[in-house]
Amino acid sequence: MSAFLVRRIMHSLIVLFVMSVVIYGLIGLMPGDPVDLMISADPDVTAADAARLRAIYGLDQPLWSRYLNWLSAAAAGDFGYSRLYAQPVWQAILPALSNTLVLLVTSLLLALVIALPAGIFAATRPYSLADYGINLAAFAGISMPPFWLGILLILVFSVILGWLPAGGTAEAAGATGTWERLQFLILPVAALTIAGVGGHTRYMRASMIETLRQEYIRTARAKGLSESRVVLGHALRNAMIPVVTVIALDLGILFSGALITETVFAYPGMGKLIFDAIMGNDYNLALVGLLMATALTLIGNLLADVAYAALDPRISYEELDA
Repeated sequence: MSAFLVRRIMHSLIVLFVMSVVIYGLIGLMPGDPVDLMISADPDVTAADAARLRAIYGLDQPLWSRYLNWLSAAAAGDFGYSRLYAQPVWQAILPALSNTLVLLVTSLLLALVIALPAGIFAATRPYSLADYGINLAAFAGISMPPFWLGILLILVFSVILGWLPAGGTAEAAGATGTWERLQFLILPVAALTIAGVGGHTRYMRASMIETLRQEYIRTARAKGLSESRVVLGHALRNAMIPVVTVIALDLGILFSGALITETVFAYPGMGKLIFDAIMGNDYNLALVGLLMATALTLIGNLLADVAYAALDPRISYEELDA
């Protein structure tokens, strides 16, 4: 296992390096640069001033030279300076990162707590009224656009009922109490949870139905084991293997892809931060943010591989270490 983990970590580092080249190149090829934005904001900036600023920021150098300079600095722990936030990149990222982690972990856990039992329940009663009802609810959750769902939650619980704040964070509103802080999380967490429950339910149902058709499940039933022991003790572990893959991929998607939800609820997370950095030509901030999303996806895949061995004893990485 140790040799396998070392190889996977090395592969992940190579992927991060390749992604840094691709992302830096794409951002660098975008029309305009930070100096152009300064010129548009201040018409008194002369051509000489613009040339001097480009020299200061290194924007007069070829793209490959600028990337190598960034890479050497990043290897030493210096990821650059954020032009939009006028502070080092890590200081700009940490608040958004903490907000996103709270949102990601809470919504993902709630989605799994709801979706996995619902998928198992539907799979054990295929084509029944309960199965049809769970499938209908899952399809409804998958089909609802995130922006529409967010706006609907705001209209119902903030505008009409007035129970919850429409958006923002507790820090921005100056809230200090535990319940007051939780109120700002309820609507965005609910939006992401509803959006995720449907897909996970469908995956769990399909995987469990396929597993329950296997010969070893028929053998377990023939031995007189109770249905709950057959489902939870024999079928669940194998049925979870494809679901674990989907969960691992969801980590990276939720980390950087919750832009619509964060925008609707004015929630300052990583998705909105990356979008603002790209639109504002903040190269350093956008690059580090996208690389963090890539790294989280790679970490999720690595954890999924470890989970495979824990779920299925037939899967062993010891042979790969030899």
